[in-house]
Amino acid sequence: MAKLRLNFACGPYDRTQALRDGTIQPEGIDLTYLTMQPAEIFWRMLQYNEFQACEMSLSNTTTMMSGPNPPFIAIPVYPSRVFRHGYFFINTDKGIKSPADLKGKRGGVPEYSMTAAVYMRGLLQHEYDVKPTDVEWVQGRADRLKRKLPADIRLTQAPSGVELGDMLERGELDFIMTANNPQSFRRGVKNVKRLFPNYAEVEKDYYRRTKIYPIMHTVVIRRDVYDRDPWVALNLYKALCRSKDYCYVHLTETGSPKASFAWLQPMIEEEQSIIGEDWYPYGIEKNRASLDALLQYTHEHGLTDRRLKIEDVFAPSTMRDIPLSEGQLV
Repeated sequence: MAKLRLNFACGPYDRTQALRDGTIQPEGIDLTYLTMQPAEIFWRMLQYNEFQACEMSLSNTTTMMSGPNPPFIAIPVYPSRVFRHGYFFINTDKGIKSPADLKGKRGGVPEYSMTAAVYMRGLLQHEYDVKPTDVEWVQGRADRLKRKLPADIRLTQAPSGVELGDMLERGELDFIMTANNPQSFRRGVKNVKRLFPNYAEVEKDYYRRTKIYPIMHTVVIRRDVYDRDPWVALNLYKALCRSKDYCYVHLTETGSPKASFAWLQPMIEEEQSIIGEDWYPYGIEKNRASLDALLQYTHEHGLTDRRLKIEDVFAPSTMRDIPLSEGQLV
């Protein structure tokens, strides 16, 4: 029987490299890995439903799953996940000394609905009592989903072609929260600093207390593909888990390091001591706190019509975690 041909658009990650180069192949699937940057993937999928399977913003996935006739279904694989305390930047002339000082301020965000912003607003609200309605928001780019927000959310669009980081430097914004370091910060501008200078330590404490390791992206399968061949979800899920495990084997063989870090081994050992042996976990159970937080925040921020459950987002066959022992390649 011929394998099912399937295209899969995803970024060039170490944890998916074995799928990208064909070392790992999903059972029953002839996979074409389309290597692209996430921003392009999201745009093309959300506008044109272009790929049969792809990496996708978790918040955008959640928003679309809450509406009628969602165009895809997710599997619990997370190509990108990032703690976000280090991505709050302030203008030091604005008297901001702590997160609580962001109340009543003017804050920039690349896109209100982006996953990083969802987790960061949730962090402000639930850790520091700064609600989304306490801030006047300025959005840097057009929202991909064009969703109407609650009336009490104050959101305006930044002028076309203007960088939020430059607005922060000039004092037109008091702070920004973003998914990358702004150019003004990279240039070493004196009045642009991090809100959390010791962000790594703050993030470790946050994880120990909450077990939230923010998930930026998941993997989705187009609904028509899934409805016709539902087995694709589990087979692709297993293959992505095996690919990550294959990556682990190479990263932990430190006689000849596979990543360009002087202290790769102690970094891995520290992450394992905090997060666990599987320090970049896929699946549901090890990520339940992170997923529940995202589903809570998207609803609180007006991005979903109802408070979704985890079972509403992911294919039923993929709700079982795949242990390392099933995928480890040595």
